[in-house]
Amino acid sequence: MKNPIRMGVIGTGSIAVRGILPHLTMDDVQDRVNVVSVCDPVFERAEAAAARFGAKHAFATLEELLESKTVDAVSIASPIGFHFEQGMQCVDAGVHLHFNKTMTTTVDEADQLIAAAAAKGVKLVSSPGEMLRPRHQAIKAMIDEGALGRLTWAVTGSAFGQYHEKENVRHGDDPLSNINPAWYFRRPGGGPLYDMTVYGLHAMTGILGPAKRVTGFSGVRVTEREFRGEKLPTDMDDNTLMVLDFGDNFFAFVYGVAAGGLPQMGRPLIFGTGGNINGNKLNGEIFDYPGRELDEQYGMNGSLPHVVGPHLQQEESHVYEDVMQLVDLLRDGTPTLSTAEHARHVIEIFDGAYRSAESGKAVELRTTF
Repeated sequence: MKNPIRMGVIGTGSIAVRGILPHLTMDDVQDRVNVVSVCDPVFERAEAAAARFGAKHAFATLEELLESKTVDAVSIASPIGFHFEQGMQCVDAGVHLHFNKTMTTTVDEADQLIAAAAAKGVKLVSSPGEMLRPRHQAIKAMIDEGALGRLTWAVTGSAFGQYHEKENVRHGDDPLSNINPAWYFRRPGGGPLYDMTVYGLHAMTGILGPAKRVTGFSGVRVTEREFRGEKLPTDMDDNTLMVLDFGDNFFAFVYGVAAGGLPQMGRPLIFGTGGNINGNKLNGEIFDYPGRELDEQYGMNGSLPHVVGPHLQQEESHVYEDVMQLVDLLRDGTPTLSTAEHARHVIEIFDGAYRSAESGKAVELRTTF
């Protein structure tokens, strides 16, 4: 495709309003991608998003969007529990897909989606594209060259805290600023693993390779949250700890918890007999890599390949980067590291951790990338 990709955005909640739509409607990308259609079951929100960002069409349902034949590709930005069903609908319609994290909630769903897309010739790109970061590529190269000696263990993870309750799109009075965060705490698709720990685990597995088995402990620790005077029940696990086995007695600790994270921990922290790599430091000293100065000035996203000019100062630029990976794949055939196969492996780890917590046994992992 050499014409601009006609893009649709499914869901006009926080990630779309703060990130996807502002980035994809900037002047510098209009020769490559145009946001044509949006949809959201809160139709007033879809209409407001279309009006603010100049999309021609607003729909209340995905079925209406697909029937309109207005898009070549979509970015799925709905609650995670809907991603598999919506992804399959798009595949059936021959529409190419970018998934905001996480692509599905189970490995079986991911298998079905990948197989259906391959059969239909539909291209898939899945966030988060952590291995697009030059820093993570440099870490992998250093480890492969023996900078840490023999690897011993690693750690990554994230905490919910009150991040979602406090986002700036949740406390206003209009449809684009009063977005309720309740789904983050509900089944299916809620919880800190699919939403936050997914970043560190994508980086860890991208650098170290696929894991072989997982053991997990998991449950609900904070049973209710409060948002604007409303009680939000938590029925999805919000406190999960797991140990990964990468083989040959090399292990990693991964967490997704209700509150409280390890201090001063990079993404990820890797130890070996020769020292450690933590964020941008090798044994406590900053190491160099392409774009390091941009990362230091603009945060971790400054060195991403498409994050230039006005995109450097806009929220959620890493998500924009992943969408542009799909745009380049469709227009130029450029392969991407943000693959559905890598996403599937991370999903299988989460899926396996929950099953391990129920059974009390380690779960063998079958996917790779």
